Amino acid sequence: MAASPSRPASVPVIVPVTSPEERGRCLTGIAGLDNILDGGIPRGNMVLLAGSVGTGKTTLSLEFLVRGAERGERSMFLSVTEASAKLIENLSSFEFFKKELMESGLLTFVDVPTIYDKLGMDQEELSVDDIDLLIRTIGGLVKELGVRRMVLDSLTSVCYRIRREERIRDFLLRLGRTLSELHCTTILVSEFGSTAGRYSLHGVEEAIVDGVILLGNTRRQGDILRVLQVIKMRATSHSRAQYVMELTPIGLLMAPHLKGGRPEAS
Repeated sequence: MAASPSRPASVPVIVPVTSPEERGRCLTGIAGLDNILDGGIPRGNMVLLAGSVGTGKTTLSLEFLVRGAERGERSMFLSVTEASAKLIENLSSFEFFKKELMESGLLTFVDVPTIYDKLGMDQEELSVDDIDLLIRTIGGLVKELGVRRMVLDSLTSVCYRIRREERIRDFLLRLGRTLSELHCTTILVSEFGSTAGRYSLHGVEEAIVDGVILLGNTRRQGDILRVLQVIKMRATSHSRAQYVMELTPIGLLMAPHLKGGRPEAS
């Protein structure tokens, strides 16, 4: 695990991406998902992965990072609510996970509460200065480690501490710009808000990000099926159909959702 950063002295120098060829596609490596996205997530995109409890958000995020690390792309998981040690223990149950990816530095886990502590962010609500510092710290880590794929689990937990919608909007705009300019493709995990039609806590998050992937549960003939649907993804065509997603020891598998037997969404 990378050492937690201390308070940075200055904003990291960022070189913007100017070549469309350099952007390309970020293959998720997840069976079926790259086909749905017509070749993968456009590089530099920031994607909201939204769903309720038990829909497979963390598992999908972890496989996205592992598959990237297998391709030689440095990948980083920022965990807000669950200790990295527990995540790694759960990940070890999947056959595709290899500990040498961590030993080589291709796969890194960082606990966000440790970052908060190191930066002195002990107030319940993050100030404007705190938000600026958090963005610079994340950007600094991505640049220092050469990270090409990043997951923040969860954005919802960070937004609980930002609270104000205008600050959340500014946080996402600036974070997205910083990570895109560093060639980093990012997944932000989001739990559902209580309002119908939202994919995030405040409803502004899905408007800012480049893509939204929705995970959910569907009841069919007494079974509960996990389902996936791409709601939006900038810079690529994609299927908007719903797919059944199965968690297996070798990774996530998907198939078209055949709506027989009057399925009931939940």
